[in-house]
Amino acid sequence: MTYTHRWLSILEGCLLVALGIHLLDASDLLISGTAGLGLLLQQLTGLSFAQLFFLLNLPFYILSLRCMGWHFTLRTFVAVSTLTLLSELMQRWFDFSISEPLLAAVIGGMLIGFGLIILFRHQASLGGLNILSIYLERRFGIHASKTTLAADILIVLAAFWLFEPLQVVLSLAAFLSMASVVGRYHRPPSWAQVHSS
Repeated sequence: MTYTHRWLSILEGCLLVALGIHLLDASDLLISGTAGLGLLLQQLTGLSFAQLFFLLNLPFYILSLRCMGWHFTLRTFVAVSTLTLLSELMQRWFDFSISEPLLAAVIGGMLIGFGLIILFRHQASLGGLNILSIYLERRFGIHASKTTLAADILIVLAAFWLFEPLQVVLSLAAFLSMASVVGRYHRPPSWAQVHSS
């Protein structure tokens, strides 16, 4: 039962993330991390987001094996592959957008945040820059949040060359929405935890 629950949860988490990314992409907005890098590179290449996301993650599996072990790496590979497939299918078959881009940014960021929480709670991730930040922290003592922040700043700066300034500003709302969800739900607050009697 635990085995089935874990893999169904990973599938559900990937579905939420794929929905969030598809909504942001349809609204010409960005998100942080490796997904954001994929959305940026999509503007420069003939490849889809799904193809870029899968390719960008390939080098990071080596770091994942060194830092997190086989089980985590396998779950991450499955999660990345599942997100790649779902993103490709949504690109072809699921056409939707929200006329108000700020609302799209907030909803897209929230969907991605909740999807990530599900993955984190089942010892999986979407690889990429998250794995790099863990590796740098364990190997060189650089706090993971600093690596993540530096990568996000670089993505935002690069975005100004490829997107209109308003799109980048609205994308920051997606960054904040996702970060707010992850920050609040990554570990349940003390009042929401179940205590054994």
